[in-house]
Amino acid sequence: MSDFDVVLNRKGTNSTKWDKYRDQDIIPMWVADMDFRVPDQIIDAIKERAEHGAFGYNTPPDDLKDVIIKRMKTLYAWSVSDEQIYFLPGVVPGISQACRGLVKPDEAVVTATPIYHPFLAAPENFERDILRVPSKMIDGRWPFPVEGLRSTLAENSKASLMLLCSPYNPLSRVLNRGELSDIVNTCFEHNVTICSDEIHCELNLAGREHIPTASISREAAEITITLMAPTKTFNLAGLGGAFCIIQNEGLMERFKEGGKGMYQKLSTFAYISMLVAYRDCEPWRKELLGYLQSNCDYLAERIAKIAGINLSPVEATYLAWLDVSALGLNDPMAFFEAAGVGLSDGTQFEGPGFMRLNFACARETLVEACDRIETAIAAL
Repeated sequence: MSDFDVVLNRKGTNSTKWDKYRDQDIIPMWVADMDFRVPDQIIDAIKERAEHGAFGYNTPPDDLKDVIIKRMKTLYAWSVSDEQIYFLPGVVPGISQACRGLVKPDEAVVTATPIYHPFLAAPENFERDILRVPSKMIDGRWPFPVEGLRSTLAENSKASLMLLCSPYNPLSRVLNRGELSDIVNTCFEHNVTICSDEIHCELNLAGREHIPTASISREAAEITITLMAPTKTFNLAGLGGAFCIIQNEGLMERFKEGGKGMYQKLSTFAYISMLVAYRDCEPWRKELLGYLQSNCDYLAERIAKIAGINLSPVEATYLAWLDVSALGLNDPMAFFEAAGVGLSDGTQFEGPGFMRLNFACARETLVEACDRIETAIAAL
């Protein structure tokens, strides 16, 4: 059994998350990085491999692809094969690789907003245009803007790649089968490839089902690049390691072409952590989901009592999307930092008036953060 209530001291560990506010009394709740100790099985496997002492170039463990294939079948009833899996140093590099390999200079990338900010940066890094499809809250929820996607693609023949985030970060949405079918059918009709970032797919809350985009239909399998990794689920971002699943052989070759000259081999420890996480740590993941759900429920209860903030329903991930527009803050980021809580400004996701809060921390830390937020807003 894991004790997620333990407050893990990450100060002085060169943590990007915690060093942002070094020597300041600010609780960091911004980047998608959990404050939990990883499963002991992963730590033990890394220690054992480190004792060997040599860390040269390496290949994936023989059974890693078999473990991934089994996991896709068990969790999603999705059949994939060995040659359809390709390893990557990370999901974000995979997004860049897709933009580089699949989008010509005179073509464009389409994505819904607000969105995980590398989706906006990657096309610009390769001087590709971005077509934005705004999402809007309707009756307290954020439905995927399917009609907006249809009209955008109908009006812009330049679009050749759609960047999809499923589950949808920062809105913490689980896209349902109907939404995914509409997205796939629309993209297929307009000859648009889908790059589906599914890094949070194992963090659905309240028993919600994740549906891989590529598993929706034969057409979906033909046009979809699926990006996955254990890094968010098992808190392994510092080790890296991801993979894509591409069931169209020609699309796989085009994607690989996009990585030429910039592809980096995975580290020994990235491969080991991927294998052990998927093979041995499912009980830990289920415990984690229970703890995250409890934290989410607590956060929702606290936020509901604070005037001027509204919490969007959290269906997946450990990221809460807070509407703070009613507070009338000139600089929301600075306001919350002054209150002693470091959040992500929604503006970087193209969601002005919102803040993103990471609740993957010990309950004690979450309670203190909520107390600080409540006190600061009461003093406005």
